[in-house]
Parts: sequence; structure tokens; C-alpha cells
Amino acid sequence: MSPLLVLIGAVLATTYAGPIVRFAAAPALAIAFWRLTLTLPVTGFLALRGSGEQGAVASGSVESTAARSPLPLIALAGFLLACHFWSWIASLRFTTVASSVVLVSLKPVFAWAIAAVWLREHPTRKEAWGILLAVLGASFIGLGDARLSLGALGGDALAVLGALTGAGYYVIGRRVRQSVGIWRYATSVYGVAAAALMLLALVRSTPLVGFAGRDWVVFGALAAGPMLIGHTGMNYALRHFRATTVNVAALGEPVGASLIAWLVPAIHEVPAPVTVIGAVVVLLGISLSLGPGSRERYAPMQRKEPLPAPRLWEEEEGGGRRAR
Repeated sequence: MSPLLVLIGAVLATTYAGPIVRFAAAPALAIAFWRLTLTLPVTGFLALRGSGEQGAVASGSVESTAARSPLPLIALAGFLLACHFWSWIASLRFTTVASSVVLVSLKPVFAWAIAAVWLREHPTRKEAWGILLAVLGASFIGLGDARLSLGALGGDALAVLGALTGAGYYVIGRRVRQSVGIWRYATSVYGVAAAALMLLALVRSTPLVGFAGRDWVVFGALAAGPMLIGHTGMNYALRHFRATTVNVAALGEPVGASLIAWLVPAIHEVPAPVTVIGAVVVLLGISLSLGPGSRERYAPMQRKEPLPAPRLWEEEEGGGRRAR
């Protein structure tokens, strides 16, 4: 499938995550845990079948699985994903959908910095302007939804933590996905994240069962759309696009989330005029960042030095071989 179409579909699938969480009475840890756990049977089945990309990345990629095991980075990505989900869902208890999703969507800024330092990977000038424009629009949305109570500030801090851990998760995915197939990667990372959340729930004596039927509907909806299609689609795109590109595309989430939060009568958070302006600016920034000529199209990460040319052998008389 086209990586660009997968990325667009993934962003659309994440837009209802923020609004639907408001209908759950379960603790944030339980929501995050079941969102991941209910996805594992599907990703695990596809991983066992070997569906999706096959084999290692072609020559020129950053490194192969034979050179270094990806397991430590996969474990770290799972831990960061667990922190990301917990902090973001917890933030929705203290601040509005728009503020929370917008602050979490500062991931492109953090991803830009982390990828530049660790992967030596920088966005093009056109992408950089698109990122800045999209973040500026997201800031307008936040201003239109700002609340200055102490509780809202605490929720905003949790959302910023979600942005930082989410950025680290995507940058690691950009590296590991060069050599690990999508379903194997998704199953491993989601499994580690679910285990980390279960351990935290045990430490904090947070229940993971015994919820009402409406909570289970929310769990299933989060697993089917924002998780299975949304996050997995973005992880798929990380093999073909830089982490900053994927994260700036994700800035479409607060636009959709704000629209849904306005249209759903049970929430009905009417956007201010500055929020509408911000949404338009966000979409312009995304278009600029993902537009033609603004990215290395479907390019894997490259080594700083070229791989050595393969040696070809031919048979000599007498049973020997020589290089040619």
C-alpha cells in the first residue's frame, strides 16, 4: 500500500481517541492497558503469518538485524509508549480535549530534536516550515481552549510528558523499522507497553477488571481505530518517512478531535474563533510538510558510508574459486 495513504488513514483513525475517552469511567491506566491488550491478538496473528513486509531492508539501510539486536530498542519504545498513553489519558481528566491533544501534538518539535541528535536526520527546509506552521496553528487551538485553573495546568503538564515520550517512541520506531517488519514490531512494542502498564497498575493497586459495559465499548473502540489502524499505520509509515514527517502529519489529530468534541452532544465543546483559525493553519502546515518535493519519497535511512560491493566468485579448473 502507498505509505502516504496509510499515513493519512492512520491520522484520521486517531481523531476520535480524545473525545471517546471522555465516556469511560475506568482509570487512565486501565484504559491504556486494554487499548493495547485488545490489539495484540490481531497483530500477533499477522506476525505469526508473516504478513506485511518480508525480510530485512535492502542494502544501504542504517543497519541489519544481524549487526545489532533490535530488542533493547523495542523494549525502550514499549516503555515510552506506555508512559505516553498513561500521561495523555490522565491529562484528559484535568483539561479539555483540545488542550490535551494539542499539547501532546508537540511531538514533532521533540522528535525533530531527538532525531537530529541521535539519527542525524533533519527535515527539508520546506518540511521545517510546514512543521513550524502546524505547531503555530496548534498553539492557536490551545489558546482558544485555554483554562488557567490549577487542575488544568496539571493536565497540561501530563500532556507535555505525553508529547516527549511519544516523540521518543516514534524516533526509535524510525530506526528499528528499517530492519523489523510492521506486525512483528507492533506486537513486540504493544506487548512491552501493556506489560509495563499492568505492572504499574499492580504497584498502584489500580483495578484492570470489573468495569461497566460502556467502558469495554470504549476499550474496544480505542483498540480497533486509534490503536490498530492509527498507531500501527504510523509505525508502518516510519519505514518510509522521517519521524518528524510522521509526527507533523499527526497534528491533524487535534483538528479532528476538536471537531468531534464540538459535534458530539454529550461533550459539545464549542470551538472559539481562534481555534478555527488554528485548525486551518494546522492543515496548511501539514499540506506544506507532506507536499510534493518536501520529502525524500519512501527513502530508508542511509549509512554514512556505502556498503562494500559484493564479491562474485567463479569456478576455476581443479575445483578452486577466484574473485572476479
